[in-house]
Amino acid sequence: MTPTKEAVLQALGTVQEPDLGQDLVTLNMIRNLEVSGDKVSFSVMLTTPACPLKGKIEADCRNALKTVAGVKTVDIKMDSDVPNDGRMRGLVNMPIRNAIAIGSGKGGVGKSTVSVNVAVALAKTGARVGLMDADIYGPNTPTMLGVEKLPPPNGPRIIPAEAYGLKMVSMGLLVKPGQPLIWRGPMLNSAIRQFLGDVEWGELDYLIVDLPPGTGDAALSLAQALPLSGAVIVTLPQLVSLEDAGRGLNMFKTLEVPIFGVVENMSYLEMPDGSKMDLFGSGGGEKLAQATETTFLGGVPIDQNVRIGGDTGKPIVDAYPDSPVAKAFTDIAMKIAQKVSVAALGANNSLPINIVE
Repeated sequence: MTPTKEAVLQALGTVQEPDLGQDLVTLNMIRNLEVSGDKVSFSVMLTTPACPLKGKIEADCRNALKTVAGVKTVDIKMDSDVPNDGRMRGLVNMPIRNAIAIGSGKGGVGKSTVSVNVAVALAKTGARVGLMDADIYGPNTPTMLGVEKLPPPNGPRIIPAEAYGLKMVSMGLLVKPGQPLIWRGPMLNSAIRQFLGDVEWGELDYLIVDLPPGTGDAALSLAQALPLSGAVIVTLPQLVSLEDAGRGLNMFKTLEVPIFGVVENMSYLEMPDGSKMDLFGSGGGEKLAQATETTFLGGVPIDQNVRIGGDTGKPIVDAYPDSPVAKAFTDIAMKIAQKVSVAALGANNSLPINIVE
């Protein structure tokens, strides 16, 4: 018996996209379906190349097609098309589909380390990623990515540097090494707007924005200049860090920026005997997420290779991809991408029109 397209689609209609709660056929995620004799081939168009459930979805498709008589060979291509969150970003020359701010309420929590490794992890999946170092006071991203200078400009347009498959711009590449950066509010606002309006970003699936610590001008300027898809808060497990991170989180809520979740950095130190030492306490990130009714995206253990990689321009997700820390960063990046897709597809971006008779 030769299978038909109708029978194949009916079977695939039983496969659910776990995050969106609908089947793949209804979501138009089955593309390029072909049936030739006993062979079935098609593409599954995921909402992100960083989908953490990619393997499960593929396995569910194969299992569903086992119920179709006559099917012996199944060829599945897992592809992706990152949805646009629908926000208007008029300052940016080319479309940026989603913009995610990574912030904290205080310094010293490893926010830039999280930003760099999340961005590199997303780029490694094949996504088009940009990283904007908006930490105007302490721009460390160039060092962490091993970038020393920007490419020559294209007329008045700034060309971002490229490293590890992502595009990056930072004030650290526009000033002399060691030059103190002393900013007043209007200057800060102007610098952030220039990073958006004068940089040739091209089309991006994700723009990761590394914010300076605190709840001051930079976050406010960014939220006004660039409509954000959402924000991620980085904290340490200790109480002092949690209090400050909570203020940062509530600032984004006040600005009506969705919160994608909380990342707990430096969660623990694994000892040679396999035990774990909680240098900064334990469980703080989860408690903050619960108290603020948001998602705990994961904890990142302490590893000296994170520091070494940051100093030498070799992010740990690239240098040691199989290490527990790299796997933690990759898992967090995939969860963020998952949150972005669900938010983008579930957003109501229609404009209200009132007809006056």
